[in-house]
Amino acid sequence: MTAELVRGQNHALPQTRLGIRVSAGSPVVAGATLGDERGAVRGEEWVAHPGSPRLPGLEVSRQAAADHRLAVDLDALPEEVHRVTVLLALPTGAGRPVRFGAVAAPFVAVTGLDGTEIATFTLTGLDTETAVSALELYRRQGAWKVRAVGQGYAGGLAGMLADQGVVRAVEVAASIQEAVAAGQARAVTPPPRTPELDRARNPATPAGSTAAGDGMPPAPSPQPPGDPAPVPPGVTPGGPIDYAHPRRQTTAPPPPPPTAPPAAPGQPAQPVAGDATGWSMDERLYNQIWGMFEDLARAVAAYRSAVDFAESRMDQELDRTLSDPRSRIGGAGDRAREEARAKRDELTGRAREALDRDLAQLAAESAVVEPALPAAYAAWDNPVWHGYRVPMEIPMAMRIGDLHLPEDAGLRIPLLVRLPLERGIWLDSGRTASEAAAETSGDQLRRLAMETAVALATRLLAVYPADEFSVHVIDPAGSAAGALAPLVASGALAGPPAAGAEGVSSVLAGLTRRVDLVQMAVRARASDALPPDLDTGEQLLIVNDFPHGFDDRAVTQLRYLADEGPAVGVHLLMVADREDARAYGPVLDPLWRSLLRITPVADDHLADPWVGHAWTYEPLRAPRGSRVLEQVLALVAAARRGGAH
Repeated sequence: MTAELVRGQNHALPQTRLGIRVSAGSPVVAGATLGDERGAVRGEEWVAHPGSPRLPGLEVSRQAAADHRLAVDLDALPEEVHRVTVLLALPTGAGRPVRFGAVAAPFVAVTGLDGTEIATFTLTGLDTETAVSALELYRRQGAWKVRAVGQGYAGGLAGMLADQGVVRAVEVAASIQEAVAAGQARAVTPPPRTPELDRARNPATPAGSTAAGDGMPPAPSPQPPGDPAPVPPGVTPGGPIDYAHPRRQTTAPPPPPPTAPPAAPGQPAQPVAGDATGWSMDERLYNQIWGMFEDLARAVAAYRSAVDFAESRMDQELDRTLSDPRSRIGGAGDRAREEARAKRDELTGRAREALDRDLAQLAAESAVVEPALPAAYAAWDNPVWHGYRVPMEIPMAMRIGDLHLPEDAGLRIPLLVRLPLERGIWLDSGRTASEAAAETSGDQLRRLAMETAVALATRLLAVYPADEFSVHVIDPAGSAAGALAPLVASGALAGPPAAGAEGVSSVLAGLTRRVDLVQMAVRARASDALPPDLDTGEQLLIVNDFPHGFDDRAVTQLRYLADEGPAVGVHLLMVADREDARAYGPVLDPLWRSLLRITPVADDHLADPWVGHAWTYEPLRAPRGSRVLEQVLALVAAARRGGAH
């Protein structure tokens, strides 16, 4: 029976391999500290946080999120550790909550390997605090217990760490927030959470899969072989592994989603496009794609975790065998190695079989979803573009590329971003560590980056109603004239590409003025007072070759547009190599972090918001020889000319 704890209450722990589940109404940082018999943290190396997520017997999340799953193996902790304190903190940054009293009360649950809740605690009564010690696992007279703490700190992470004895508490707290900011910069923003669209958290086996048991939680992020770490959820020591992962909730508000034809006995249900929650087909497809994204992330996490566990168990069995001198005589040692490897191979084989079933089901779902996508969600080779017409309203999202994982590079998940854009985009034209970038020259990377930017701008123009979206271009040296030709020839740009320092200054001044005026009008609730010559539609600024042609004032204006622009309809699309701006040092770090980084060639730098896998991003390109971009731009320009009469 679950113990529902109140502040200060404790409860005995019946096992030492545990999961800790955290649920909050908005993204929080989840970490943990190790304490000695006095509860003191002996050094930074005893603090687990997103920048250093693994300690012996302990693993925490790699990024801020509304939901976390921490893994704890109390038997694997260092002998001098007598206490594990779970801490929560609000991430810093513009637009973030500044106190726990402004967000929903966090909920923390200590669970067993099978997902059964042992003890729960809801952290009520918080107000000005920005960090909180949620609960602690402590050892007394050889037995482990959990205590609900709920101690908040208005001084934030630094105050909480200092209270636990961390010497350089301020520096450690700053490094944690920096790691969180870096993780957020590379993470794909998930859809907003609503009661109707919350996905079911009760695990269920996907169609076509089998599992060893029911009610298992999703696997935590994988652990490298050999590390003393908690056994993955669903694993009973010496028993079977459960490879189940959550499936999305398919009960939708009216109108009901389409239903699949009945499946043959023993066969998985046939996938159907739009099989997700939502009030319109576009919304259902959007939620279905995000559901596929999450399903693939969790299926691969379960597989990787199972493989890591199999490797770790093999290492432990070999260590135990070889530590006995008798096993070194005769063939006992060889037999033990063969048996350990056979068990490892059996476990990894079963894990791969389960993953392959999930991948096959997701591939079948993708095969029916892709042809049904509207233009905003579709790739450039989708036939939907042949019948393109300028829309009458803004779609809820737009596709900017595809994502895939190495377990199945052929299974692509469309990367959809909400509209209006919530953050700018940085197209990295520099040389990255990816294999594709290594095979491409610097000039080719810059050309491909600008072509990708033009394709994105074309898509934005195409999915907005006529005269509700404008594109400006800064090309100081004129080096992108070839790539910009489709935009320039169509007449879809708000004006000719700005060149030279004077052109840069003029465009930035105009957009900065627009942001200032709209902000003042919004605050004063006086939108009718805006100047008649002000374009109130959404604006996109493409910047090529940054920081060439930018003085200090222009750089400051660009940072201002990146921070304040999205809220009032001004968005950045930066085409830049960060190395070119290295002379500015850390001054530009907030700018780079505020933008969603994508690449003109395949690169595995984006992270999902659930598990934190490194996903390979690939940009959308028109088929070779296709004139789909020019045709779409011609229709957009014609609609604008027609609206002007």
